Amino acid sequence: MKKLLSLLVSSILLIGLLSACGGGEEKNESGAQKKVLKMGTSADYPPFEYIDTAKGNEIIGFDVDLAKMITKELGYEFEIVDMDFTGLIPALQSGKVDFVLAGMTPTEDRKKNVDFSDVYYVSRNMIVSKKGSGIKTVKDLKGKTVGVQTGSIQEGEAKKIAKTVDMKLESRNRIPELIQEIQSGRFDAAIIEDTVAKGYLKTSNGKLEGHTIPTNEQEAGSAIAFPKGSKLRDEFNKVLQEKMKNGEVDKLIKKWFDQ
Repeated sequence: MKKLLSLLVSSILLIGLLSACGGGEEKNESGAQKKVLKMGTSADYPPFEYIDTAKGNEIIGFDVDLAKMITKELGYEFEIVDMDFTGLIPALQSGKVDFVLAGMTPTEDRKKNVDFSDVYYVSRNMIVSKKGSGIKTVKDLKGKTVGVQTGSIQEGEAKKIAKTVDMKLESRNRIPELIQEIQSGRFDAAIIEDTVAKGYLKTSNGKLEGHTIPTNEQEAGSAIAFPKGSKLRDEFNKVLQEKMKNGEVDKLIKKWFDQ
């Protein structure tokens, strides 16, 4: 009987300890449990998401601030999981992250594997090359080696261009690798999203130049990605629409892109 009573007391204590741990959740100021969401990103894409090594190791940027704005409104905490761009959709599908904010374009192919929010930002593509390279238009890429980020919308656009312009395509996992390859002379140019490219042009001390690629098609935009069927998509969309209408998203755009 004593052994049974001892076992019962131990079980109660163990249950109490596990309850106090609250796996994957934190308590807010009112004492209620607050779920912690994992945000997948590729922190090589300034000003969307990047690490300013001069200021520390924290991942910052437009997408990070947007995530803070939306999750705070919904009562969630969030943590960032940094990885290569190509690993983001698989991470959503395997449940390693709850959502992705990484300047990702909602292409038809990607929609087959994940769900997207409404578009929150629209941009264009740019050809980046060494200053004085003479590369200003798509036609100037003929006979050149052109770099793109693996799995990016720019990779898809470059493949379309390559059907009519005889050029060699090379892919790399991260944007800084593309810039390094241009500077070393291994790439003649790279096709990068214009907003991101402008940041690298600014820090190149005049060694790089960029030219926006004109397009007659609807400009590609960025959206938040979720696992198929995730209830978070509708929750995030509601807040996103509110913040776009009241001007708060525009304030973030001005903060990060008008520098």
